[in-house]
Amino acid sequence: MLRVEHLRIGSLPPLSFAVADGECLAIEGPSGSGKTRILRAIADLDPAEGQIFLDGTERQEMRATQWRQQARYAAAEPGWWTDTPRGCLTSDPAMQPRIVRLLAALNLNEDILDRPVSLLSTGERQRIALVRALIDEPKVLLLDEPTGALDVGSTALVEELIRFQLLAGRCVLLASHDGALVGRLAHARLQLAPSVRSPNTSRMPSP
Repeated sequence: MLRVEHLRIGSLPPLSFAVADGECLAIEGPSGSGKTRILRAIADLDPAEGQIFLDGTERQEMRATQWRQQARYAAAEPGWWTDTPRGCLTSDPAMQPRIVRLLAALNLNEDILDRPVSLLSTGERQRIALVRALIDEPKVLLLDEPTGALDVGSTALVEELIRFQLLAGRCVLLASHDGALVGRLAHARLQLAPSVRSPNTSRMPSP
């Protein structure tokens, strides 16, 4: 379980909530309301006051690298530090079959990993970045608009992959403007108002 207590980010009021294993919390709100800042703060990519616990262990009790292996942030616009996607993925031979399976689940062939990133479509880069986030099976997935650049078919594949992560017992925090996707996946919602002064958390029936 992921538990957040009195998290303070910028002008947002203190946030406290919990996400159980196998549950999805959707973070909703207009652009600029703080969705990305919340995900990045939980991933320990941006400074923020408050406490965050994973299975009872507070974040400060772990090394930063260890925490980020457990709580993985996937950005809406993923970054790349090599010319081809393969250079951004693990070279561990034991992980290669899993990479191939994840690519296939998103209708991608392995040879796409050796194409220049600059020649890939936005949707292809976004799907490969999701594979990158899932390779080592983090406990918590922090997904920022994971289907924002995708067509209907690719969105369905990503949704199915997220659903599989939930069935595997992972905690998912999902920031998305896609109300239909949220309605199908989320067990609860954290609604951010435009003024970012009065967030409200509500439970939803299981999908």
